[in-house]
Amino acid sequence: MINMAFVDAFIGLGAAALVWLGLGVRVVRQYERAVLFRFGRVVGGVRDPGLRFIIPVIDRLQKVNMQIVTMPVPGQDGITRDNVTVRVDAVVYFKVVEPVRAVVDVQNYLFAVEQVAQTSLRSIIGKSDLDDLLSNREKLNQGLEVMIDSPAVAWGIHIDRVEIKDVALPDAMKRSMSRQAEAERERRARVISADGELQASDKLAQAATAMADTPSALQLRLLETVVEVAAEKNSTLVLPFPVELLRFLEHATEAPGANGHADEKREAAPVVHPPAR
Repeated sequence: MINMAFVDAFIGLGAAALVWLGLGVRVVRQYERAVLFRFGRVVGGVRDPGLRFIIPVIDRLQKVNMQIVTMPVPGQDGITRDNVTVRVDAVVYFKVVEPVRAVVDVQNYLFAVEQVAQTSLRSIIGKSDLDDLLSNREKLNQGLEVMIDSPAVAWGIHIDRVEIKDVALPDAMKRSMSRQAEAERERRARVISADGELQASDKLAQAATAMADTPSALQLRLLETVVEVAAEKNSTLVLPFPVELLRFLEHATEAPGANGHADEKREAAPVVHPPAR
């Protein structure tokens, strides 16, 4: 009977030891680091991944995720420096670099980073113009990253990057921007058209000067125009009248008229005879 009682007690102690050891076994994954608290005090350094043993009831092992965390920042309403009401949302990428400080120095580092990101986003909206929010986001992202990273460094957190996702504008502002863009496109079209007309006028002036020096070139251009018109209008026939022939006829009609006037003057002139002696 004594032997059986001893065996039962030994088995019970063994089972209790196994349970005790099972309660003290912890597994730290590859992307995690662990901080050991003994009686509420940090003991040793950071525990690396692997199988770790703690003293049940006495020790507490807190794990910290070392992966990059993607945290969306809810849309924040604000008024820009040029008095435009907008709603801006962003996303923050960060990771823990010092697990002990992330666990000890701040109560909840995820909530803390989220609150700092929201306040920094509202602050950057008030310091920026609407054009900067729409077209110069890289500079704003860098400024927002610096604003969030300043307090996060003290918590053992590194801000990897910050990106502004979307800028929501009021409907009235969207319509105004559409009209402005349309007016700008119309202005560019008019400027391009005016430049084309100016260049065309310069070329036409040069062509007119060259044709004035060579009348035959003018005649050839007239013939080319006739050919083009005939190609477009098949039922129309245009016969050019040479300019040289018109000039010849003009000179021919002027010459007899001039001689006729001279003869009339000669006929009308009186005949004067010398006095008789």
